Amino acid sequence: MKFKVEQKELSRHITMAQRGISTRSTLQILDGILIEARDSGIKLTATDLEISIETFIDASVEEKGKIVLNSRIFGDIVKKLPDDTISFHVKDNHVNIKCQNAEFNIIGNSGDDYPDLPIIMEENQFTISKDLLKAAIRQTVFATTQDETRPSLTGVLLEIANKEITFVSLDGYRLALRRMPTDSEIDEKIIIPGRSLNELNKILEDKEEDLTISLSQGQVIFNIGDTIMYSKLLEGQFFNYKDIMRSDHKTKVNVNRRSLQNGLERASLLAKEEKANLVKISVINGELIIKSNSEMGDVHEEINSNQDGDDLNIAFNSRYILEGIKIMDNEEIVMNFVGSLNPCIINGVDDDTYTYLVLPVRLAQDDF
Repeated sequence: MKFKVEQKELSRHITMAQRGISTRSTLQILDGILIEARDSGIKLTATDLEISIETFIDASVEEKGKIVLNSRIFGDIVKKLPDDTISFHVKDNHVNIKCQNAEFNIIGNSGDDYPDLPIIMEENQFTISKDLLKAAIRQTVFATTQDETRPSLTGVLLEIANKEITFVSLDGYRLALRRMPTDSEIDEKIIIPGRSLNELNKILEDKEEDLTISLSQGQVIFNIGDTIMYSKLLEGQFFNYKDIMRSDHKTKVNVNRRSLQNGLERASLLAKEEKANLVKISVINGELIIKSNSEMGDVHEEINSNQDGDDLNIAFNSRYILEGIKIMDNEEIVMNFVGSLNPCIINGVDDDTYTYLVLPVRLAQDDF
């Protein structure tokens, strides 16, 4: 196998391929990247049998073939080479790499030993803008659970129906939901692993360009142009989140998102982790008051707000409420309450494309 390729392009594509490699792999060959020289250029493949990534690079191929190189060593070598053309020559699993005055000789594994990716019959597909997909991932994947005993909640529900795409995640303490319109007529529900979406987010560029998402039996495929990512889907039923999305709110509070975030961050300085990062919120006569205390002292914050409805005392884990507020894009948000024991539902003012729901911490009224 012989080919020449530009260092900068190869390094970029190695970084993308490495997203498909798990540190927990039990098969040594899966620590490697499969390099295939074809007529049209070079294809890099990496998989951990859950996530698979194929990425294609323009190259001058003199002799076709394939080899598996350790991902870390291969990536480190290419990153350190000069920004110039790299020459590869492979014979009997021995790899010669030259670039300007640098030369490496390393040993690889036969490409024939690399596991074949599953043959996938694409059943349904739709397009979505890369920047919208990045936003949807950023605003939902953080609310997945790490608890492997609830596998379906370690992923994000992607639901397509009535020309609308909905991304939903929840972990038992909060729920994040992002919706957007689509031209697709598909009616489908799938659960994508949170890890897959995190890795995809690192590959995606923040551009107003479309990518294609294809659905297959137990798989989802993201076609990003010169890179394709495959992910297994999670099995099982997702929680029926619509049951907790109540609309009969008794108290609504409009508040500046940044002011609320700053107040919560200051209050959380005295909210101890062993006490559930507890902050107390009181809505009284149009004022939103945040309090927190520990044996070190206490804090009292007053935030200007517009109140509609009953006064209210409620408590939250500050981390859960902050994580949802931080990733919202709206300047003004509305906090919707039913009572001190019911979830708070947060939206942008006049904007229901993103919804964040957080459960309160149960406290006696005397504690306020």
